[in-house]
Amino acid sequence: MDLGIDGRVALVTGADSGIGLHTAALLLDEGARVVLTDVDAERLEKAAATLDAPADRVLTVAADLTEAGSAERVVAAATERFGAVDVLVHAAGITGAQGLFHEIDEDGWRQTLETDLFAAVRAVRAVIDGMRARGWGRVVLVASEDAVQPYPDELPYCVAKAGVLALVKGLSKTYASEGVLVNAVSPAFIETPMTDAMMDERADENGTSVDEAIRSFLAEERPGMELGRRGRPEEVAAVIGFLVSERASFVNGSNYRVDAGSVQTI
Repeated sequence: MDLGIDGRVALVTGADSGIGLHTAALLLDEGARVVLTDVDAERLEKAAATLDAPADRVLTVAADLTEAGSAERVVAAATERFGAVDVLVHAAGITGAQGLFHEIDEDGWRQTLETDLFAAVRAVRAVIDGMRARGWGRVVLVASEDAVQPYPDELPYCVAKAGVLALVKGLSKTYASEGVLVNAVSPAFIETPMTDAMMDERADENGTSVDEAIRSFLAEERPGMELGRRGRPEEVAAVIGFLVSERASFVNGSNYRVDAGSVQTI
């Protein structure tokens, strides 16, 4: 399918692995020029080297989006290289502070919210004026099933992702008339370094293999995932690719779940 984004410039955060990296690869395949950003410069360069694309269509800019001014610096570099940012895919995030509510201190809440919510706010603020001025833009923020189906042992993450959904809906109502469409994608238990770390920890705690940790997690914690497996990052990237394309020209303010049925409501 021709997504109609040949020549567009896409900024992908959280791009050194997982959903972000696979989204960058898909957008490059569709003819876009892509700016990849993440915290670790070395890992970002290694990730970019795996992409099958000419060097003049890829730019890497290491940045910590929890820091004030970092998003503007990334967008400035993208604009200097490619002239604009037409598409924002915000995939950066962390699991954050875990434990029951009474076990998590204020610093744990603050760190999680800074990374999983305020970084999204900063990223959008950095690109929105340019999109409005050009009369065209696509923004996709990666949320989570946790936004609408919160789990007691990771409430900061759940709250942050619920905030992302509210942000998406509010932005979609603010800027659609100016040609900027904003949507969310909510994955569940995808094969990423974040869930790899979760399963490594679970395996250590239970004295099992990682494969058994995954099986028990699915059975005990995510019984609604009817396919009985972790999702693949490219399966999420495919939905993101559609949403940033011309094919999704009438999709705005939506939340697309990529969760094998994990959220147990309609």
